[in-house]
Amino acid sequence: MLINLVVDIYANALMLNYMPEFLAHYQVVYYICIMGFAALLSTIAIPSILHVARARHLYDDLGHFRKQHDQGIPRLGGVAIFISFSVTALVFNMIDKSFPIGYLLTASIILFIMGLKDDLSGVNSSTKFLVQFVVALILVMLGDIRLTSMYGVFGIYELPFIISSALSVLVIIMIVNAFNLIDGIDGLAGVTGIIANSVFTILFIYTHQYELAVVSLILVGSIIGFLRYNITPAKIFMGDTGSLFIGLISVVMAIKLIELNKFATIGIPQINSAPALTVAILIGPIFDTIRVFFIRIMNGISPFTADRNHIHHRVLRLGYTHLQTTLILAAFNLVSIAVALAFSSIGNFTLIIIIFLVSMLFNWIITFLIRSKDRETVALRNLFV
Repeated sequence: MLINLVVDIYANALMLNYMPEFLAHYQVVYYICIMGFAALLSTIAIPSILHVARARHLYDDLGHFRKQHDQGIPRLGGVAIFISFSVTALVFNMIDKSFPIGYLLTASIILFIMGLKDDLSGVNSSTKFLVQFVVALILVMLGDIRLTSMYGVFGIYELPFIISSALSVLVIIMIVNAFNLIDGIDGLAGVTGIIANSVFTILFIYTHQYELAVVSLILVGSIIGFLRYNITPAKIFMGDTGSLFIGLISVVMAIKLIELNKFATIGIPQINSAPALTVAILIGPIFDTIRVFFIRIMNGISPFTADRNHIHHRVLRLGYTHLQTTLILAAFNLVSIAVALAFSSIGNFTLIIIIFLVSMLFNWIITFLIRSKDRETVALRNLFV
């Protein structure tokens, strides 16, 4: 019965050239089928990946000082996420051809290969950044996925092509690596990816960008299937293959959301302060990356030096489990999004400052709690020293 329904929906979609008319009849079922199909694929793929990983002894590096587990766990969950996303995107990409899904999949495959090699045998940092730079160039120069304006941030609006392209490449590389950096505990990168792309899906539907909504929703389904095996106690990690890929799709969706609101279209709802809202949606990886890079530079060490000073590490120091830490950080993410929506009328620059101030306050509270725990006393001085 379900198979017949999906086939019927697919056949009807192929005969329609206008997405809103199709969605008027099949919207909810269509989206459920897409997300369910992606989740099913990743769920089915992971047991086979686990079997191969165990047979070939492809485990996480237990000796690394940043690891949070004391037993070998495969790091190939990203393979399931990538396969699920790619297959589902190809199956359901059948209506609006304006989105460069081909370039997105090309960039994803290149990043996937590099991430897979890193998970299996390691890749040096210079090679990583070179590959990420190539991937970003493909998206920006060939796919035309780029930021064309600063939308009033720092008083800057329209950007020349060269500056626009350079900024877009920098943003893509930053967000891709930011997702990689937060993948330090069970479920965090996955839950962050689900929250971000679920919100993107809602906003794309609101602005009638249905194919973009489908792309975000496919990623949500792919991650949901993976999380079944990643939530504590984790049976598998997503590895660099998964975290880099989630970061890539998320930053592409972020750029598309920002750019959609540049020009008003009659009959299409607009989103106030879309750049600031996008920052709020991705605030977890963005703030954590900026924070640890700043601290490392201030301490006179390379910003790329690994440590245990990420926000998720600090919350763990308070005695919370991986699941509790993930839920706390997810709740903060949702609060940031709510703040951005509530104050969307005040403008991008001011709103971005407010979002970062809220993030700094959250980090300050964590610092206060850590000091109070270490000193076994709650005192006002713990706020400052």
